[in-house]
Amino acid sequence: MDLGLDGRTAVVCASTSGLGRAVAEALAAEGARVVVSGRRRQVAEQIAAGLPRAVGVGVDLLAADGPQTLVAAAEAAFGPVDVLVLNGPGPRPARVTEIEEAELAVATDSLVTVHHRLITATLPQMRARGWGRILAVGSSAVVAPIRDLALSGIGRTALAAYLKMLAAEVAPDGVTANLLLPGRIDTDRVRRLDAARADRTGQGIDLVRDESLAQIPMNRYGRPEEFGAVAAFLCSDLASYVTGTALRCDGGQSSVL
Repeated sequence: MDLGLDGRTAVVCASTSGLGRAVAEALAAEGARVVVSGRRRQVAEQIAAGLPRAVGVGVDLLAADGPQTLVAAAEAAFGPVDVLVLNGPGPRPARVTEIEEAELAVATDSLVTVHHRLITATLPQMRARGWGRILAVGSSAVVAPIRDLALSGIGRTALAAYLKMLAAEVAPDGVTANLLLPGRIDTDRVRRLDAARADRTGQGIDLVRDESLAQIPMNRYGRPEEFGAVAAFLCSDLASYVTGTALRCDGGQSSVL
C-alpha cells in the first residue's frame, strides 16, 4: 500500500527514543524525508544517519527559540514542512493532590505552548500548499484519566481540545490534525513508570507489570513499531478524510468506545 509520503518532509519532535523514534523510522520507511530531533544532538544525528533520507537536529524545544530553530533547520535541509509530529517527554508521575502549583505551568508549557509555537511556524505553508498533517502523540489519559499521571493528563487533554478546534479551522485547506493515544507500549518511559509505581507501592516490578497486563485484552505491551505504523497512516495521503480524531493504540485496554 502506497501511503503517498514519498518525498514529504516530516518533522518528528523528541524522536531520539521511544515512540518518537518509532514514528520517525516508520515515516522514513515510507519514503518521507525525516527530521529527527531531540536535546541530544549526537544521538539525533546518529539515528538520522541510519535512515534513508534524514537529518538530526539537536534542540531544546522548551527554549523560547527552540521551535523556530527546529523548523528553520528542517526547511534548510528539505524545504517546507509537510508533516509535523508533536511529541515530548511526559511530566513526572503524580496524583492530583500531589501536584505543585508551578508544575501546572510546566506541564502546559511543554504539552501545549511548545506545540502551539511549532504549529504556528509550519501551518501557514501547509495551508498555502493545500496539504499538511499534524499529529500529536498523546496518552490514553485523554479519554480515561490515569490517577498516577495527573500532570500528563491535564496537559495532554488541553492539547486534545486545542487540536480538535484547530482541525475544524484548517480542514478546508487540506490540513488534518489528529492525536494518537498510546496505551502500554514497551518503551523506556513505560518501564520507568512501572518502576516508579513499584517503588511507590512496595510491590515488585513483575507484579506491577502483571497487573497492567491483566487490564489489556491482548495480554501484552505494544511494540513501538506497531505504534509507528499507525502514526504513519495518520500522516499519509490515504488518511485525508481523518481529522479531529483521537485514535487509541492500546491493545483494547481502554473501556471507552
